[in-house]
Amino acid sequence: MSEQNSFMVFSGTATRYLAEKICLSLGCPLGKLVITKFSDGEFSVSYEESIRGRDIFLVQSTFPNSDNLMELLLMIDAAKRASARTINAVIPYFGWARQDRKDKPRVSIGAKLVADLLSAAGVNRVITMDLHADQIQGFFNVPVDHLYASNVILPYLQSLNLPDLCIASPDVGGSKRANTYAKYLGCPLVLCNKTRARANVVESMQIIGDVEGKNVVIIDDMVDTAGTITKAADIMKAAGAKTVRACASHCVMSGPASDRVENSTLEEMVFTDSIPYNHKCSKVKQLSVADLFAQTIRLVIENKSISSQYLI
Repeated sequence: MSEQNSFMVFSGTATRYLAEKICLSLGCPLGKLVITKFSDGEFSVSYEESIRGRDIFLVQSTFPNSDNLMELLLMIDAAKRASARTINAVIPYFGWARQDRKDKPRVSIGAKLVADLLSAAGVNRVITMDLHADQIQGFFNVPVDHLYASNVILPYLQSLNLPDLCIASPDVGGSKRANTYAKYLGCPLVLCNKTRARANVVESMQIIGDVEGKNVVIIDDMVDTAGTITKAADIMKAAGAKTVRACASHCVMSGPASDRVENSTLEEMVFTDSIPYNHKCSKVKQLSVADLFAQTIRLVIENKSISSQYLI
């Protein structure tokens, strides 16, 4: 069996747009898979070509709703029962990652549960990007290739040639990520200290550091309702920042997020295409990670190190 025929790439419903780009980069066709939906909302998965003895790569982000996760689980199960040699889940956005620990009594650890579900379904490897918490890799008992959106975001920031550049983190939890960007770009770092009234609602925020006269870039892993990111931008502009931009790996952008970004003081909001963005906002720009995932798939197939994929 030739290398070209040794692997096959399939996609779930919601991430087909990205799977098609990955296949274009790999120079292979997207596999034939049918998802049949029933009137009560149930659905079934069927591979329309033989996958026996093949290395299968299933591209599906698990952003809400939970049908996307269920599709992926059924795709894994069907591939296992169809005698695929290996089953590799390519999950550009790993949902439920914010539930990585018990932050109060009597709550679930959703990220661990999803990891267990994928393992129980029969996955052999997970390829993902910018997990909300790095330790989620330890929830799996199979190899996890954890990629970083910095591979596409950093070259974009460098192309802007911004003078007086300053990197910011919207909260203390993201300081490690932002500090890595600041070191690579050789510029100062500022932090935002925030307190929450409840989930998705910021109560107060203070800036730690000087942004006066700076072109600020806020770095985060995801933007959900955009409350934190837009509040941080407004505070930094009020503190004398020349411009404020934001870059995040995952474009969750739920609820009022698009309107908040459009009406904010942000110059632009940059995401990857790990999640599709179907709303209208003139400030949102998406960078594709298709080549990043395609190259990683190629290295996995060839049993080569993927460390070349890490810019920082």
